[in-house]
Amino acid sequence: MEITVDQEMAARFPDLLLGTVEAEVVVTPASAAFNAEMEAVASRLEKDLDAEAIRRHPVVAATKNAYRLLGKDPNRYRPAAESLLRRIASGKGLYRVNSVVDVLNRVSVETGFSIGGYDADKVVGQVTLGIGEAEEAYVGIGRGDVNIERLPVFRDEIGAFGTSTSDSVRTMVTEQTRRFWMVLPAFAGEAAELEAALELCERYLVEWIGLKAIRIGVQGLR
Repeated sequence: MEITVDQEMAARFPDLLLGTVEAEVVVTPASAAFNAEMEAVASRLEKDLDAEAIRRHPVVAATKNAYRLLGKDPNRYRPAAESLLRRIASGKGLYRVNSVVDVLNRVSVETGFSIGGYDADKVVGQVTLGIGEAEEAYVGIGRGDVNIERLPVFRDEIGAFGTSTSDSVRTMVTEQTRRFWMVLPAFAGEAAELEAALELCERYLVEWIGLKAIRIGVQGLR
């Protein structure tokens, strides 16, 4: 699934890279072993996390800087990875959703990337990355209406469906999902960090879910 970046986004973020992962899946509750692993990850990260450490995380900082460049307050509309890390820092651990979303969340807290996760069969036609407009909103997962004005926004032929703050209910992953699509935006062109994150995506999808057919790609503007 290719993503077209609109002219204003391309001009503001010339080093932008978009990592993508596509996989055929059967969505189930996460295994007991993976749940235990998630608890261990949260416990390990919690020891070194506080608000300042999260702000200094280079990938989190790059996403927050992207919000500022677009005119959005990143402390009011936090990138998803920051929200997850703050949750861990407060001792609440990681959410448990299902096998594939739990993998996404684990990679997010281990790398700092705010990762979009979608049911690919609910994404209609060409996907573009642009900037949210006034009065443009959607129902976010667990959030109600999300004000996406001036956020980086993924759109399909129906409309907006994803940001680095919250994805939409319309394209959310459920037990009926058969094609899983992840998008990792690297706004400052963090190539090495992005490659490492994609490797983790593949590793965890193979090790913890047993997936075979996984397609990974990186696209940029240069």
